[in-house]
Amino acid sequence: MDFSSNPLHEDIRRAVREMCAPFDDQYWMEHDISHEFPWEFYNAVAKAGWLGITIPEEYGGGGLGVTEAAIVEQEISATGGGMNACSAVHIGIFGFDPIIRHGSEELKQRFLPRVPSGDLHISFAVTEPDAGTDTSRITTFARKVPGGYRISGKKVWITKAQQAERMLLLCRTTKLADVAKKTDGMTLLFAEMDPEHVQIREIPKLGRNAVNTNELFIDDLFVADEDVVGEVDKGFRAILAGLNAERIISANAALGIGRAAVRRATTYAKERIVFDRPIGQNQGVAFPLAEALMRLDAADLMVTKAAWLLDNGLPCGREANMGKYLAADAAFFAADAALQTHGGFGFGKEYHVERYFREARLKRIAPISQEMVLNYLSEHVLGLPRSY
Repeated sequence: MDFSSNPLHEDIRRAVREMCAPFDDQYWMEHDISHEFPWEFYNAVAKAGWLGITIPEEYGGGGLGVTEAAIVEQEISATGGGMNACSAVHIGIFGFDPIIRHGSEELKQRFLPRVPSGDLHISFAVTEPDAGTDTSRITTFARKVPGGYRISGKKVWITKAQQAERMLLLCRTTKLADVAKKTDGMTLLFAEMDPEHVQIREIPKLGRNAVNTNELFIDDLFVADEDVVGEVDKGFRAILAGLNAERIISANAALGIGRAAVRRATTYAKERIVFDRPIGQNQGVAFPLAEALMRLDAADLMVTKAAWLLDNGLPCGREANMGKYLAADAAFFAADAALQTHGGFGFGKEYHVERYFREARLKRIAPISQEMVLNYLSEHVLGLPRSY
């Protein structure tokens, strides 16, 4: 790895910051309160060309790697947009990986050119209420019919379903009891969000309220054979292909929240005068912010290494999982320190750190919990017996 300044990466950082300048903390606070999707921001990201940054150039995308996508995500988050901003554009920046890697050429030609313009909105529909992290236990079933499949079932925690035209829908095509390996028998489908067969119900939640999260009730939805992604009964493999990239991108969103929190808290600590001195002169205020910065920088190094490994075709499961864990914890530490620095004002919306706090807490759960990261490292790195 080369830690010298990279002109391309510096240009990306500068351009993203300039693009995000009109969308300040007030914009994100108002959208979080109103639960209004940030269309102005989404359209600005599309106009600037960041959607489709990882789509191959032959389909009209940027042809860049996870490293560059992660830089975009962290800079967006660090301007104060946090998870409201990142979740609005997250899938467009990197979420089409299963189609890029496993989709047919015909499927790629039909859909990938629509990503960079921002025209194509999709959701990931994998998680189910009674399965959770144990994806092998999903029960949404795709029944084979002439020309395709008929699907019925239920999905939960589905982001942007209210805007989505289609969804990457993981279903069982063979019942769990009939497969030798529990991760077999699932198929990934690029399904239409047909309102006649898909009922969407929004889930009220703690934070990130500018972007909706939903339950889906699917009843006899038809998906054509040509919309299967990868092999029938091997859909889990198609989903797995993008998991390390997802952890890296997610970690960068967390780091951005942490950096926004430290920036705001540092400014406040310099300006807030109590007992005739700025509160930042007190070590009890200064030290937690210094530690927060140190934790963020350390996590950033691990995440940067993971992205480099992935873009160079090298194994990165260890680093991607560690990076996600460390970044989530560093972000939460920073947001908590920022709230504490503001004292009682930190609990009010005016100073924005309460929103950072709520969104940073999410990163310790999603897209994978800290406990599942530890399970992975215990088993696959340390070689300890599987615990789940």
